[in-house]
Amino acid sequence: MVTQAPETRIVDTYRVACDGGEGALGHPRVWLMIPQTLGWVECPYCDAKLIHKDFEGKV
Repeated sequence: MVTQAPETRIVDTYRVACDGGEGALGHPRVWLMIPQTLGWVECPYCDAKLIHKDFEGKV
Protein backbone atom coordinates (compact mmCIF):
# COMPACT_ATOMS: atom_id res chain seq x y z
CA MET A 1 0.00 0.00 0.00
CA VAL A 2 1.38 3.41 -1.01
CA THR A 3 0.74 6.40 1.24
CA GLN A 4 0.16 9.72 -0.54
CA ALA A 5 2.43 12.61 0.48
CA PRO A 6 0.59 15.46 2.23
CA GLU A 7 -0.44 18.37 0.03
CA THR A 8 1.67 21.54 0.02
CA ARG A 9 -0.03 24.86 -0.77
CA ILE A 10 1.48 28.32 -1.20
CA VAL A 11 -0.78 31.01 0.28
CA ASP A 12 -0.62 34.81 0.39
CA THR A 13 -2.12 35.44 3.83
CA TYR A 14 -1.00 34.43 7.32
CA ARG A 15 -4.56 33.46 8.35
CA VAL A 16 -5.71 30.53 6.23
CA ALA A 17 -8.58 28.04 6.14
CA CYS A 18 -8.33 24.36 5.30
CA ASP A 19 -11.27 22.04 4.62
CA GLY A 20 -9.47 19.15 2.97
CA GLY A 21 -10.39 20.42 -0.48
CA GLU A 22 -12.53 17.43 -1.41
CA GLY A 23 -16.03 18.79 -0.84
CA ALA A 24 -18.13 16.33 1.16
CA LEU A 25 -15.14 13.99 1.47
CA GLY A 26 -12.92 16.63 3.09
CA HIS A 27 -12.90 17.59 6.77
CA PRO A 28 -14.44 20.37 8.88
CA ARG A 29 -13.07 23.80 7.97
CA VAL A 30 -10.39 24.97 10.35
CA TRP A 31 -8.75 28.38 10.51
CA LEU A 32 -5.01 28.36 11.03
CA MET A 33 -2.45 31.09 11.70
CA ILE A 34 0.95 30.84 10.05
CA PRO A 35 3.62 32.07 12.48
CA GLN A 36 5.42 34.99 10.80
CA THR A 37 8.77 33.72 12.06
CA LEU A 38 8.25 30.15 10.82
CA GLY A 39 6.38 30.79 7.54
CA TRP A 40 4.28 27.62 7.48
CA VAL A 41 1.64 25.67 9.37
CA GLU A 42 0.34 22.11 9.08
CA CYS A 43 -3.36 21.23 9.08
CA PRO A 44 -4.19 18.97 12.04
CA TYR A 45 -6.77 17.04 9.98
CA CYS A 46 -5.18 16.35 6.59
CA ASP A 47 -1.50 17.21 7.25
CA ALA A 48 -1.49 19.71 4.36
CA LYS A 49 1.46 22.09 4.68
CA LEU A 50 0.43 25.69 4.09
CA ILE A 51 3.41 27.91 3.26
CA HIS A 52 3.27 31.71 3.06
CA LYS A 53 4.52 33.00 -0.31
CA ASP A 54 7.34 34.96 1.37
CA PHE A 55 8.81 31.65 2.59
CA GLU A 56 8.40 29.68 -0.64
CA GLY A 57 11.61 27.78 -1.34
CA LYS A 58 12.97 28.47 2.15
CA VAL A 59 10.96 25.80 3.96
